[in-house]
Amino acid sequence: MATIKGSAPAKINLTLHVTGQRTDGYHQLDSLVVFAEVFDQITATSAPNLQVVVNGPFAQGIPTDHTNLVMRAATALRKARHVTKGAHLQLEKHLPHAAGIGSGSSDAAVTLAMLATLWDVEPLPANAPEIVALGADVPVCLQAPNPTHMTGIGEILLPVPALPECALVLVNPRVSISTSAVFDGLASKRNPSMGTLPMGLDFNGFVSWLAAQRNDLEPPALAIAPEIDTALTKLRSMPKVAHAAMSGSGATCYGLVRNLADARQVARAMQVAHMGWWVAPAAVL
Repeated sequence: MATIKGSAPAKINLTLHVTGQRTDGYHQLDSLVVFAEVFDQITATSAPNLQVVVNGPFAQGIPTDHTNLVMRAATALRKARHVTKGAHLQLEKHLPHAAGIGSGSSDAAVTLAMLATLWDVEPLPANAPEIVALGADVPVCLQAPNPTHMTGIGEILLPVPALPECALVLVNPRVSISTSAVFDGLASKRNPSMGTLPMGLDFNGFVSWLAAQRNDLEPPALAIAPEIDTALTKLRSMPKVAHAAMSGSGATCYGLVRNLADARQVARAMQVAHMGWWVAPAAVL
């Protein structure tokens, strides 16, 4: 009985510009995405049928039926590649969901790669209609661990210049936010694009570039969940945090620091000050 194991990293939007909305309702995005060294764990074992079991510290609230994104991804690959085999999928949730870090999308992306190997079929490309239909974050999560410039509705993916060494402190004040509610709260659906990321930036240059960018979803998310403002204020008060912003549609925020040692130091201080929050130091992959 064949078994494959995989790790699904947190997806972090260092920037997120909303540049328009199509007539079909999909929003057009312009975002710099990186992946952090903190993971969900997935195991896929050959089985007659498809099924998913969820455990781990963030398992509560995750469905195990056909609405689960991992199941949807597996079903899409199975149908597209005419697979008759199944798989038993065990998802160990260490990343908060509905948190702006694409944990479900990353789970789906890793599952797609694992099942292509388990079933011995050609993987689906990131721009395949079946992949795009799974959600805006699934195509970019297929690029992990590579930093990626994401545009369109999430299906246009471009490489970016090498980033300087850096690490992140991820902070979630344990609030969940509806992505649709955040998008509905946008003051404008047509905003300027992200600036071009120059080549060869050092850490200070990268921080300066990030400071000139935006997350257009941050203001409406703050209106829904003021706890995000508390998290950002706390991060920005830390001397070693060079830049802080919200990831995705929230509520997870990130603090950018020079290295993992600094990230661990900041994370310890955050955990002591807010023991009920989810706090994770992580290298940028």
